Amino acid sequence: MSDIEIRKTGRIGRITLTRPDALNAVTLSMVKAISTTLPQWADDDEIAMVVIDGVGEKAFCAGGDIADIYAALVAGDPSVARDFWRAEYRMNAALFTFPKPVASFLQGFTMGGGVGVGCHASHRIVCASSQIAMPEVSIGLVPDVGGSLLLARAPGRVGEYLGCTATRMSPGDAIFAGFADYFIDEARWQELIETLEKTGDWTAIDRFCEAPPDSELEAQYAEINTFFDGERLRDTLIMLRASDSDFARETLKRLERNAPLATCGAMELVHRARVRDRIDEALRGEFRFAYRLAEQGDFQEGIRAAIIDRDRAPKWAHAAPEDPTATEVAAMLLPLGAEELSLEETS
Repeated sequence: MSDIEIRKTGRIGRITLTRPDALNAVTLSMVKAISTTLPQWADDDEIAMVVIDGVGEKAFCAGGDIADIYAALVAGDPSVARDFWRAEYRMNAALFTFPKPVASFLQGFTMGGGVGVGCHASHRIVCASSQIAMPEVSIGLVPDVGGSLLLARAPGRVGEYLGCTATRMSPGDAIFAGFADYFIDEARWQELIETLEKTGDWTAIDRFCEAPPDSELEAQYAEINTFFDGERLRDTLIMLRASDSDFARETLKRLERNAPLATCGAMELVHRARVRDRIDEALRGEFRFAYRLAEQGDFQEGIRAAIIDRDRAPKWAHAAPEDPTATEVAAMLLPLGAEELSLEETS
């Protein structure tokens, strides 16, 4: 079995991620396959819509496959990571701007690169097992794949909270935060897909939709807005440390274990994406930050601690989350000149 299955069935184009043993982690070849297919389907009158799903119960897609990236970083070569991001972000933009309806079926883990494949769809479907997150700051990277724009469009300051803490969303949370649209029992997914294949009528999704579970994020909304309303992460930290609430204590723990520079960058990227509200601008900012993180060291260290050695004890470049200065964060977002991200291939 290949890593991805792309075909036309009835009135729809089907993209199925087929790496269940690797939690459907996205590889460069999968990115290229999707990027090659989308422009063809956009011009194909036989295709009314696109369906994206993944094989296996554990995950729609738990992220990008970073084994080769880590090996290259250890060898002192950041180009592998940069080339992957460049191709991946172009694919993310193509999905975001695709001119026909796209339905994604997001069971289990949908994280990082999986968000970039599944959460730019027009019809995002979750079920009881769904867990969605932008966990990049926990491995020294910033929220990317267009995630800063999704975070910026979340209600209030929920985007800052999710991006800086790497908190996982339940299905109810994902709908509340704008990362998903529909809750449908997974046992009915195959019937729905068969209906879409026969008819190409995306409004059938509305007829299958059920009431979503409650959202803990929604219950915490007032506190999130209070603590994450500042311009910089330092403002949030000051308020959290001055509070004795359970929410403040738990949030502080989450912030203090993530990479300081990436966490500060996450907040800045969400703020910028909210002002500009454009996928190309969001991806360009993410690429600038990630491009420089490939040499800065935290990303390599984060992968080592979480995935390679699994000691969960990363040694970040900064000791505390408030240590990165505003100047350092701004420097990570400066234009890259000839290396700037171009999205022309998605047009």
